[in-house]
Amino acid sequence: MKPLTELPDTDHLETRTVLKQLVGAHRYLAELKGVTATIPNPDILISNLSLQEARDSSQIENIFTTQDELYRADIFGSLAKNAAAKEVRRYAAALRAGYEQMRDDRLITTNRIVDFHAVLMHGNAGIRKLPGTVIKNLATGKTVYTPPQDPAEIMNLLTDLERFINDDTRCSADPLIKMAIAHHQFESIHPFYDGNGRAGRILNSLHLVAQGLLDLPVLYLSAYIIDTKADYYRLLQSTRVEGNWEPWLLYIIRGIESTSVNTIALIQMIRKLMRDYERRIRAELPKIYSHELLTNLFRHPYTSIAAVQNDLEVSRLTASKYLSQLTHRGMLEKHRFGKYNYYVNRPLVQIFS
Repeated sequence: MKPLTELPDTDHLETRTVLKQLVGAHRYLAELKGVTATIPNPDILISNLSLQEARDSSQIENIFTTQDELYRADIFGSLAKNAAAKEVRRYAAALRAGYEQMRDDRLITTNRIVDFHAVLMHGNAGIRKLPGTVIKNLATGKTVYTPPQDPAEIMNLLTDLERFINDDTRCSADPLIKMAIAHHQFESIHPFYDGNGRAGRILNSLHLVAQGLLDLPVLYLSAYIIDTKADYYRLLQSTRVEGNWEPWLLYIIRGIESTSVNTIALIQMIRKLMRDYERRIRAELPKIYSHELLTNLFRHPYTSIAAVQNDLEVSRLTASKYLSQLTHRGMLEKHRFGKYNYYVNRPLVQIFS
């Protein structure tokens, strides 16, 4: 296998087959961008979809948690003891941290990657400085790939990747081709001791925002990778060995298209359910209706008295009354966690399930 080098010229990668595949991907990405604008509060999508992505992305790394454990950890924080759920929540926090850093200037830098990786890993291990990192086949224990070992080489490769992502004069290829190449290069550099796969999948989402293809980080490939996991790892390695990029590019572009279609449908279901809840609350509980209450019920599929109290800036007694009335009308389910009550928007949870 050839040593990892700086990113290649991409002119020859835009084959007729790749360009044809790009048409559908861009069409549905544009539709997804439009659909996201129909949800009145972007936090509804960012909060919910980032948690789902965090769960899927962590599952690729054999970190499993249920929807119930995930959402309870989201509202109860340190009171929820499930370690996997906490790790998934850190992924969602890292994704949001990366987005907050780059959403104004649309730049993805090495320092910003290191910053959100520190959130992901709940510490600041930073770029690898010690040799010995290899990627093994989990079933056989055989080493299948050895990433760069020298810290200076790793930094040089990351600097080149940074230029590739942000400087259009460095690469004029279609932004989806750039995303596929950048993801492959990042995973091949493997700059961290741990968390490279999850960090690379966060980069995918940020790249689409940086390129203006989406306004919010709402498209995540982890569910697609789970469904095609063998292909993902096979194509990562075969591209390194053979230098034939077309199968890898087609794989990623197909994933973008299919995931866009699925995410459009998901957002449309959320929007319909929001309209149903708005209509019902206005008709059945007009005295408690507010935009802030509706937003709370959809930003937090599992909510609490404290969350409603904080979001609506009302007293604890008022928040409790609101939730009791919504529960009585069948719009929420009331549950118990230790000595605390929490309330579940079950139709919304079912959309994500």
